[in-house]
Amino acid sequence: MTANTSKANKASMTIQERLAHPMANYVILLGSTLLLLSLGLVMVTSASSVFSYELTGSSYSLALRQLMFGALGLALMWHVSNMRVVVMRRWVYPIMLFALSTLVLVLIIGSSVNGQKNWIELFGPFRFQPSEFAKLAVVVFAADLLARKYDKLDEVRHLMIPLVPLYAVILLLILIEGDLGTAMVITPIMMAGLYFVGAPAKWFGAVFALGVCGIALLTYAAPYRMQRFTSWLHPGADPQGTGFQVTHGQRALGSGGLWGAGLGGSKEKWGTLPEAHTDFIYAVVGEELGLLGTLSVLFLFIAIAVTGIRVARMANDPFVQLASLGVVAWLVTQMMVNVGAVLGLLPITGVPLPLVSYGGSSLVPTMIALGMLMAFAKPDHADSARS
Repeated sequence: MTANTSKANKASMTIQERLAHPMANYVILLGSTLLLLSLGLVMVTSASSVFSYELTGSSYSLALRQLMFGALGLALMWHVSNMRVVVMRRWVYPIMLFALSTLVLVLIIGSSVNGQKNWIELFGPFRFQPSEFAKLAVVVFAADLLARKYDKLDEVRHLMIPLVPLYAVILLLILIEGDLGTAMVITPIMMAGLYFVGAPAKWFGAVFALGVCGIALLTYAAPYRMQRFTSWLHPGADPQGTGFQVTHGQRALGSGGLWGAGLGGSKEKWGTLPEAHTDFIYAVVGEELGLLGTLSVLFLFIAIAVTGIRVARMANDPFVQLASLGVVAWLVTQMMVNVGAVLGLLPITGVPLPLVSYGGSSLVPTMIALGMLMAFAKPDHADSARS
């Protein structure tokens, strides 16, 4: 009778009661992350099959690499999710030092891909993109520094120095590499932290104005960026040239209908849609899984974002609050930039869809950040932060 009563009580719990459970935030974050990762592995396997065969002679080479990246990301996510907050903060400066060192190193020995010199060749087919790791470094460093100065942030000098100059250096290094997309993602991460601690509103207006001017200058200075911008404004003007990727991405999305053509049923991945397994994988999701598939992806990102904000609101430790908001700003901005480009709402910037697109340089830091968020979501994180 006791077991049956317990089951009946669980079944009768309302959504509000379930969300009030101490482990609810952790379960939502873990479930949403695993679902997005699983979907990403399946879609990379499908979307990369043709390109992978042309590149390596096997339809599954890129899928196996992504599976390896996913396994590494899961191991690191699990480790970080069980880490005490005080231990996390000991890694802040080594992480930032590594990010800065590799951002400088890529300018010396880096290789160029699609007009951007932002890759370091490792061994065999593997390479590393430091700007992706820099996102994690900015999140944890900004959270740690602002938390240490939390009682002094009413003074402008404590609010700005050394955080703003360091951010400017990182942004400059990324822009020199030609990675405008990552610069667009890192800026909201910094702004989220400064907004939370009460930075003057005029700062955000100045950053927005400088950002618009900077994007305009960088777009004008690089022909390939200008082509992306014009193809965004008028994709139908040159459907076989500058508007090719946007046109075929939207065609893939539109052809999927409600239910999609089924896994493996994409026609656009057969060499027609460029970067089908990376920047434009959302279009293949729409083509093979339909509107329900694309909306499911958005729903899972919304679930992570809302839960991350809940974690920040429920925390008492400034580091936990700032780091949680930084991770949310990172994932939401990157998702919006990627999906916006596929839908034709934003210019193409080469930003991957978190957890879904192919690439270990993006996937592994993202999973580390989500592991950190999961650690914060555990009910004992407050005790760990004070210990």
